[in-house]
Amino acid sequence: MISVLIPVYNYNIVALVTHIHTQLQLCNVPFEIICLDDASTTDVTNENDTISKLECTSHIKSKDNLGRTNARQYLSKQANYDWLLFLDADVMPKSDLFIRNYLNYIESDYEAIYGGFAYHKNVPDSKYMLRWTYGKTHEQISAQERNKKPYKVIISANFMIKKPVFSIINSQIEQKGYGFDNYFGALLKMKNIKVIHLDNEVYHLGIETSETYLNKKKKAAETLLTLYQSNKIGSHQNDLLHFFIKLKRYRLHVFFSMIYKLLKTPLKNNLLSSHPSMTALQLYRICYLCYKDLNP
Repeated sequence: MISVLIPVYNYNIVALVTHIHTQLQLCNVPFEIICLDDASTTDVTNENDTISKLECTSHIKSKDNLGRTNARQYLSKQANYDWLLFLDADVMPKSDLFIRNYLNYIESDYEAIYGGFAYHKNVPDSKYMLRWTYGKTHEQISAQERNKKPYKVIISANFMIKKPVFSIINSQIEQKGYGFDNYFGALLKMKNIKVIHLDNEVYHLGIETSETYLNKKKKAAETLLTLYQSNKIGSHQNDLLHFFIKLKRYRLHVFFSMIYKLLKTPLKNNLLSSHPSMTALQLYRICYLCYKDLNP
């Protein structure tokens, strides 16, 4: 019926897997939980080993770091059921009916189902503010809003998809790196995959420091630029890429590249502060994208 697949890297997943396992048992359906430890440290691997004692649950250990995309591809090949539920290691379902809410759509015409992301209300330490603020403003979005543009907010930390569909889409992502959710969404759209979004969120628990997250956003911009330059993705429903294409059409990307060189330090200082501006982040991202386009 359903295979729950969790790629893991240096994160304790015992609480998550135990909670998911309980929900699956209560639903009384055929299931399996497969976790792939992607070359984590020995201490973390040993802690996570306890999940193997749970019924229909396996903990696979990889000596080599496969990366997010390849880890998911590997997990999908190990799965025995037609529906795959992918979860990141650093999440926790918001509802005790989390699994049931997904199972309600197994007999529907939809081929990919996205549950959404949520963040706790408690304000974190200042060094985590950028990730938390971005998540609250750009990821914690209702299903009603997400369904208006179903291929735009594609968060791979919490989604269920038919196995053949996933194999076709994910196999086209050949590179390692950060920021491929946009490409996955673009491929879903290109293949006319029927997508629906639910209010079936998971809490995002593993929030990175602002410095780490800003570097990830830069890598994501580079990924987006590479995909665009290789004609693998058009404007799609991604606002950043859509704006970049407009700027480039009128040669305004040259001006925005200059802004990056002039303002990158004050913008970065704001983004790493205790009150990061999301407007500053968007400006930083588009200017960095233009800069990288002109300075490969």
